[in-house]
Amino acid sequence: MFGATRKATLVRGRARARSPFFSLLLVLSLFFAALPSAAQTSPITSARVWPSPDYTRVTIESRTPLKYSVLSVKDPERLVLDLEGVEITGALTGLAEKIDADDPFIKGLRVGRYKPGVTRVVLDLKTEVRPQAFLLAPVGDYGHRLVLDLYPVLPNDPLIAFLDKIQAERAAQAASAEPSPPVAPAPETPAAQASRPAPHRAAERLIVVAIDAGHGGEDPGARGRTGTQEKHITLAIAKKLKARIDREPNMRAFLTRDADYYIPLHQRVSKARRVKADLFVSIHADAFIRPQARGSSVFALSESGATSAAAGWLARRENDADLIGGVNLDVRDPYLKQTLLDLSQTATINDSLKLAKAVLSEIGEINTLHKPHVEQAGFAVLKAPDIPSILVETAFISNPEEERKLKSGAYQTRMADAIFTGIKRYFSKNPPLARDRLVQNP
Repeated sequence: MFGATRKATLVRGRARARSPFFSLLLVLSLFFAALPSAAQTSPITSARVWPSPDYTRVTIESRTPLKYSVLSVKDPERLVLDLEGVEITGALTGLAEKIDADDPFIKGLRVGRYKPGVTRVVLDLKTEVRPQAFLLAPVGDYGHRLVLDLYPVLPNDPLIAFLDKIQAERAAQAASAEPSPPVAPAPETPAAQASRPAPHRAAERLIVVAIDAGHGGEDPGARGRTGTQEKHITLAIAKKLKARIDREPNMRAFLTRDADYYIPLHQRVSKARRVKADLFVSIHADAFIRPQARGSSVFALSESGATSAAAGWLARRENDADLIGGVNLDVRDPYLKQTLLDLSQTATINDSLKLAKAVLSEIGEINTLHKPHVEQAGFAVLKAPDIPSILVETAFISNPEEERKLKSGAYQTRMADAIFTGIKRYFSKNPPLARDRLVQNP
């Protein structure tokens, strides 16, 4: 009896084994058993840190969208970032080595397992911050990105910082100057007093030029054939232009960025207005799909449309910088909306065209011009309603010959000098208004 039962059981077992449904279940069970665990479904491909005086950005990149949560902790100040379904890898732990000692906000960083399926990143802070975290969809060479921006609770005022720097420079110059021994003046006759020229009248106020080095940080801009990145070229030329302007009496330059980090386009405009800049000059290095394209260009804003198809294409590419650099679209900027609607825009564009023509004339002396005239298009970075603004494409970084020029310190200096000379020519014919007529709420 028992043998017969066992035999029948074996027969039924063989029948199930031969059943198509049973075979399908077996295959599926083996398939899912071979799959990685949930903690491995979002592999981290890279992680980066971009410190700046205004904010510090932490970027974590993966092949799939990340699930996360952010928590602020007091005593001491810390920020906790929990990542779901992420393994601890070298790309993530390597973030700790990328924290710079001069970072204004982050003291250190630790990575560890919080609980099954959750990796915890702890940022030890130097001060209280206002964090903003958001996700970016794949774009360009980047995959899915989680961006964590750390802003100070009390934002830095660029105008105060700018004025403090000027005062420090003047104090240093005064301290280094050796006073000459006093000399008793010789008595003057009435005729000599009458023939003495009138004393030179000092300039009424300081002229401020805002210099914007295009791209930066997460946004490298265009790339040359040998790997040269536009963001490094623009910053090098911007610093040389600032140094040249600062040597001029009664002129000072303000950099919208002074290192390798990204600033959203509307914030570049906002920073220029907050320091009450008289001019805004954005530095770039052009690129095109054909390496034969060459020459320098100067652009101004257009309210109606681009003056050429190429100008429109370039404006769209430059305006897409926010997609690559990464902007939190959930944070609306009502100030920018006011800027775009300002009725003084038309008058400002006319002044921008005058400035652009003066600069174009000068840079034409050191490089071939891509177009012999100023072009116009809807560049977002040129939309300050009360500041004449231009965008200078210093050369085509996509052209091998011009890429070599752009990497040359000598060419960078000549380009900076040419832009400066154009600015001087503009002011010789269009003196700045009295400062009290320019004061506006930023």
